[in-house]
Formats: sequence, C-alpha cells, structure tokens
Amino acid sequence: MLSETIKTLRKQAGMSQEQLAGRLNVSRQAVTKWETAAGTPDVENLRAISALFQISLDDLLENRSPIPPEQEFRFHSVTEYDIDSVKDFDITFSGANGVVMTGYEGEKLQVLLGSDQIANLDSAFKVKIDDIKKRIDVDVRRFAGMTESNAKESLHILIRLPQQYVGKIELSGNTQSLELQNVRAENAEFSGKVSRTLLNGFSGRLELNSNTDMEITCHDLNGPLDVNQVSATSRLTLPQDLPFCTVTRGILNSIHYQKDGKTAKDFSLRGEDAGHCDNVIELNGIKSELIINASSHKIP
Repeated sequence: MLSETIKTLRKQAGMSQEQLAGRLNVSRQAVTKWETAAGTPDVENLRAISALFQISLDDLLENRSPIPPEQEFRFHSVTEYDIDSVKDFDITFSGANGVVMTGYEGEKLQVLLGSDQIANLDSAFKVKIDDIKKRIDVDVRRFAGMTESNAKESLHILIRLPQQYVGKIELSGNTQSLELQNVRAENAEFSGKVSRTLLNGFSGRLELNSNTDMEITCHDLNGPLDVNQVSATSRLTLPQDLPFCTVTRGILNSIHYQKDGKTAKDFSLRGEDAGHCDNVIELNGIKSELIINASSHKIP
C-alpha cells in the first residue's frame, strides 16, 4: 500500500513525521493520515515525496520501495557511522548473495546485513569502518568459521550512502547480484564477480570489472558505462527510447544489438549525435561480447 511505502521510506531516511512534514511543507497530521491510509497525498505532494526520496512516481505508486526493509530477513544487524563532509567510499566484502547500494537523504553511512539462514550475523561478520581523511574504508569480514560459499548463498548486504557526502565509490567482492539505486557519484567502480547487475536511478560514470557473464539491466542511464571483461559474454538490457552511443576497445571484442530479444542492426547514436551523448557504453578487455538489447516493455 502507498501508506506503508511512505512510512517505510520515512523511517529508512531516519526522519520523524514532523521532519518529513517540514521537508514537504505540510502538517504532521497530513503525514499521519498518509501513513495510516486515512488520506492520500495530492499530485504535487506525490511529486515532492518522489523527489525527496529519489524514487520514481511509478515505483512509489506501485508500492515498490527501492530499499528492502530489514524486516524482510529473519536475522539482521546494522552498523552506522556519521559523515560530515564529502568522502570517497572504498567498500570491500568477501562474498554475498546480493548487494544493494542506495543513496538517501541523511547524515549516516549505514551497512545492513540480512539473512534468513545465518542466525549469528553479529559473530559471523564484522563491519570495519575506517575514516581516513577524505576516504571511508568499509570492510565486511567473515569470522567464526563462516565460509565464502555460505556467505554467497545466504548473506544480503544493504549499503546506504548519505547522498550529499558521496564522492567516488569503489566496491569489490563476489556476489550473485548487485543493485545500484538512486546513487549519484562522480565515478563508481565495481571489481570482482557478479552475475546480475541492476541500475535504477544511478548517475555518474560506472565501471564494471567482472570476468563472468553478466546480465545488466538499466532502468535508465545517466552517464558513461564501461564494461571490462576477459573471455566473457554479457547482455545489457535498456529502455528502447534511451539514447546511447558505443565504443569498442581492447582485443577481439564485439558489440551486438537486439530489440526485444531479436537480432537487430546497430541502433546506437553515431556521428554528431554521438558527440553530444553522455551515455557512452564502452566495452574493454579481451575476447568478450556485449549484447545490447533494447526493450519496448517495462523493465522489471
């Protein structure tokens, strides 16, 4: 329900009802009505909520929060650290089933670990945070005999970044899925192994360094995307109306095109149009293929 979505987004941002009301220039009673389903925000307030929490109107109205709540997992732990200036983030983990990184309106770096199987999260994993001048180092470490295999099967990591303090991002580790949602960064780089990558509301330059076959899904694209691989075949799905241009570098690499899964001619921008396009998709590495699929259907 919309009421639950608004309540969840508010709590995840660390806001009281009074604080949310102040940000939206409405009364606290109005927020209470929205969260108890006694009232519904008008169009202007829906747009304001969408902008404040950096969630699309479609996702808001379809009750899809970009941040999975802690309550989705039987077991969870939270590590927080106050941030007061722009920082570069260097984040390392040794294995996870899924990693979600999202930006939010707040002052704290939050690392949430969740699992339905690992009851001893606090002893099996330790989140070490080092504040080094203009850089924050985050290391999710395994202890108590926890293996990378078990972590890759059962551990979920949610990293919430205070958007106003985000500079560059480096993320490394092995995971089945990686989601970047509502994050703005000058440059973000992932290094490791990942099978599925989802971009939704990410802005900036993104580099994906993974020598495994990847399924990359883009709800949108707001900057360059570099895919760096060796002897891999990956697939990038994006909306059909999204403008982009392509560059192929390295040795024996190739980019192929599809529309709704069917082979198509190159439909990327060329010439002068490409020169004005910020969405540059670049394939680097050796003996790799990238299939770009333009979907006319709503991307899940």
